[in-house]
Amino acid sequence: MTATKMAKRRTSTSSAGENPNKRIRSSSDGEVDGKEAAECDGDYSALSKRFQCSGEVVSDAGIVESITLKNFMCHSLLGPFAFGSNVNFVVGNNGSGKSAILTALIVALGGNAQSTNRGSSLKGFVKEGESSADVSITLRNKGRDAYKPEVYGPSIIVDLRITRDGLRTYKLKSTTGQVLSTKKEELISILDNFNIQVNNPVSVLTQEMSKYFLHSKGEGDKYKFFMKATQLEQMRVDFLHIKATKNFTEEKVEQNSECLKDIKRKYLEKEERYKNLASIGEMQTKLEDLQKQMAWALVLEKERELKPMREKLQADRRSTEKFDEKVDEWKNKVQEAEKKYKEIQEQLEEITRQVQVLQPKSAELKTEAQKRNSLFKSCELTVHRCRTNLRDLEKDKVQLSSRIKDLNLSISQTTGAESQARAERAEEIQAELQSLEHQISTLGQQIDQFQHACSRAKEEQGRMKKELEELQKSIDGNKRKVQTMESSRSNRLRRFGEHMPALLNAIQEAHRRGQFKHRPRGPLGYLISLKDPELALAVEVCLKSLMRAFTCDNYEDERVLKDLMVRYFPSGHRPTIITSSFLPHVHDTRRRAVSHPEYPSVLQALEIEDPVVANCLIDQRGIESILLIKNRTVARGVMQGRNPPANCTQAFSKDGDQIFTNRNYSADQTRANFLSGDVEEEIRHLQRELENQNAHHTRFQQHMRKLDEDIKQNQVLLRRTHTEQKNIKDKATKLELELTDLKNIEEPQSEDLKPLEEDLQEITAKISSKRTEYEEAKSQLAQLKADYEQAEQEYKQHKDSINTIAEEADSVKDELGKSDQEVTRCRHHKKYYDEKRSAHLRNIQTLEGQLNSKDDDLKVSVAKATQICPERIEARRTAKSLDSEISRLKVKISTQQEEQGDREEVVRQYREALESYKNMSQQMKNLNCFIKRLDSVVTHRIQVYSDLRKFMSARCKYYFDNMLAQRGYSGKMMFDHKNETLTISVQPGEGNKADLSDMRSLSGGERSFSTVCFVLSLWAITEAPFRCLDEFDVYMDMVNRRISMDMMLKVAAGQRYRQFIFLTPQNMSSLPVSNILRILRLKDPDRGQNNSQSQNMDQ
Repeated sequence: MTATKMAKRRTSTSSAGENPNKRIRSSSDGEVDGKEAAECDGDYSALSKRFQCSGEVVSDAGIVESITLKNFMCHSLLGPFAFGSNVNFVVGNNGSGKSAILTALIVALGGNAQSTNRGSSLKGFVKEGESSADVSITLRNKGRDAYKPEVYGPSIIVDLRITRDGLRTYKLKSTTGQVLSTKKEELISILDNFNIQVNNPVSVLTQEMSKYFLHSKGEGDKYKFFMKATQLEQMRVDFLHIKATKNFTEEKVEQNSECLKDIKRKYLEKEERYKNLASIGEMQTKLEDLQKQMAWALVLEKERELKPMREKLQADRRSTEKFDEKVDEWKNKVQEAEKKYKEIQEQLEEITRQVQVLQPKSAELKTEAQKRNSLFKSCELTVHRCRTNLRDLEKDKVQLSSRIKDLNLSISQTTGAESQARAERAEEIQAELQSLEHQISTLGQQIDQFQHACSRAKEEQGRMKKELEELQKSIDGNKRKVQTMESSRSNRLRRFGEHMPALLNAIQEAHRRGQFKHRPRGPLGYLISLKDPELALAVEVCLKSLMRAFTCDNYEDERVLKDLMVRYFPSGHRPTIITSSFLPHVHDTRRRAVSHPEYPSVLQALEIEDPVVANCLIDQRGIESILLIKNRTVARGVMQGRNPPANCTQAFSKDGDQIFTNRNYSADQTRANFLSGDVEEEIRHLQRELENQNAHHTRFQQHMRKLDEDIKQNQVLLRRTHTEQKNIKDKATKLELELTDLKNIEEPQSEDLKPLEEDLQEITAKISSKRTEYEEAKSQLAQLKADYEQAEQEYKQHKDSINTIAEEADSVKDELGKSDQEVTRCRHHKKYYDEKRSAHLRNIQTLEGQLNSKDDDLKVSVAKATQICPERIEARRTAKSLDSEISRLKVKISTQQEEQGDREEVVRQYREALESYKNMSQQMKNLNCFIKRLDSVVTHRIQVYSDLRKFMSARCKYYFDNMLAQRGYSGKMMFDHKNETLTISVQPGEGNKADLSDMRSLSGGERSFSTVCFVLSLWAITEAPFRCLDEFDVYMDMVNRRISMDMMLKVAAGQRYRQFIFLTPQNMSSLPVSNILRILRLKDPDRGQNNSQSQNMDQ
């Protein structure tokens, strides 16, 4: 608890006469000079006599009788110490426990830890190793200032316990030891009653406080000490608090001014009620008249309600025929659509059957082609073998011819030079012919190779031309898609066509001009959005042309929309228009919709805000009965398993595959064009695809150019080879003719040449035979090759036929899908009109029932009205307005009746409101007066505070001079209240012999003596039950110590009602023996042990 909080608990007194034992604290601005002191000498004499007489008064309330410490600071046990009622010396060396006793006294009597200068928190006072510390102090409770003596008795025991966590608990006990309270508020009341101020340095002066205030060389510190000791500082803080409270009160007054306005308003309301008590008779008469009008007004309203109901019933009965016609119309359309669907399905089955019939023949043709290819390869081997045999025979022929030549040579020597020349020429021709035949054979093989290479290159070139055309179409399509996507960055509508935004603007303008009864909706794909972006491709493949379709409410709107489309779209590329009545709500599809726990239907996967769009997709595509299953395999398992989902007609995978219960179809497109969310990603994908296609296109063109070059090169080589072969054949023919001529010349033959010539003839015959066989084999090879090519051609043609039929099947499948959609749409419309006709008939029945009920109600209303008023009244006002006025009148009558029945209550409320208003007004007036009075009082008290401060300063100076004079010193105290400084000047010796000097020029003992005089002068002008000084004589020599001690004992002897406790390390054995003097000697500390210390007591 701080000194400020302690001071705020105390009751300030305005004059010294209120309590003789509690003096007033006051001060003044500026310094008090000698002249002012002389002016107050008369007052000083009276106060001195009064001070001296106080020694005869016995009032022991509040002094310390004993103190006991346990586990406090570094001591296990100190005490109990029994103090005398007047002067007490606590003597002991350092560490014996003097400061612990003083610290315990401060803490136990409400002081905080910081004021002891022994620690920053209470937990620091608990001895190391212990859980808590205990302090017990006994205060005397006698005399006229005793606190509840009938409860506590002649003494009050204050027990304090401090825990290791720093928590402080009190027990306040009576003399008998009974615990009477544990609240700190009770301790505060006791301390206030005894005027105990442990945080006041005049009551308890520690060494640190003495060093800070008294031994400090600062004049401001001494002034603060004076202000704190006299409680003048607390008075100034209190005045500031009063000013703040006054400002707060003024704010509250301003706030209460608003409350006063509310109270005044309530008071005026009560006054209005008080003044407006009126008669009820006229209101009763008016009420009866209104009730009569009300009765016949209800009859009139019921009659008005019945008229449109009858008209509507007649109109509904007439319109029943239209619903019958619509039902019959859509019934016929359903039959036609089902018939068409069945025909297309039979056509598709027929195509499928044709394919199934053609497939075995295709397999047979393929087998036949493979068989002929095998024969062709076998014959090719035979030709090669014949060519090899022929070459071997020709080699034998050459060798045999060489042998005959050698023999002929020998013969020629005998037959003459001419024969020899013919033989040599024949051999040369024969050798050259063999070489030419070999060249012809080689050139023939080269010609075959060149022809085959040209044929293969042309076939590949034709195939690549088709692929290149398809690739170019794909590139052109992707370029258009990229342009569409890029233009759709700013307008998503451009995905559905370059002219789609213009068309929608035209539709909007036409609708604004009133050309449409209902604004058409479309494109439908633009008006839907996906919950799961992964299903974009599946939904697009499912809806197909419906993505760009429009829907109209009637055929007139359809005609207008067609005229608009002609402006922007060429024929064949215009969006589809669907005509169907617009409904404000979505169809109820719960009975026919598919419901699967894992996979959504198309309707569930879409977010469609417009019911017209949702109904159109339900009617045209049946999206409520189509499942979306991302995985193709799972979708087939779900649809083609034993138990396909109920009401599910088909399913689509995320790749666009269409799965029925008995067949599957793959999607033509691979990416979503309309519903893809990320336009930039789609553009990047298309650009990458375009880059790949352009690169592929470039490679195709390069390959095509290479094929052209190869064909031209092979054709050049083929022509060159044909020419070379023809030239060689011509040359061979000439040589053969020449050789024949040479052979026809008869020459003599030797007998040895006959066998060789026979062999040569045989070999020649074999060569001729082999050549014939070779030619036959070549002819057969050509025939087999032709057969193989014919079989291959037949197989390809047959396969092309199957592909053609399959392509026809695709178109038939599309027609079947459209027909299926048409069947579904017609069935839906038929069901819709069936339900609408049923609902119409039910409405007629309901309306008839309501009409009958209304007729009965009318009869009852007429009977009631006749009872109220027999003569019919034609009311001009509505029943609602009459009922409102009747209710208001009844409430007013009831209110007036209640007021008339308890008039005193109205009067009482009025008087209470008046009294409350007057009280609040008076309170506000009183508060304003109080604030003004408080201003005056505070101003006056501040002036009194200034005078009191001046008076206390003069008293302190007076006593200080007296104390110095006892040793022959002279001095002067100068108070500067404006700058808050206190200057003390002291001169040892007589005052007229030397100039006064500042205390800083004195010796240590003289300065300590002067300080003691300053403290004693403060003791003289302040009140407290006990005073404590810690080592007051530490800086004094023996002479000054003796003089100071004598002065303090003299003061103590004159103030027998106060208790003085001095803590000193001196022996004090020279003190005189007196019954008011008690010395408590503490044992020296045992540094090795923490045993409890006892006390020696001398009186």
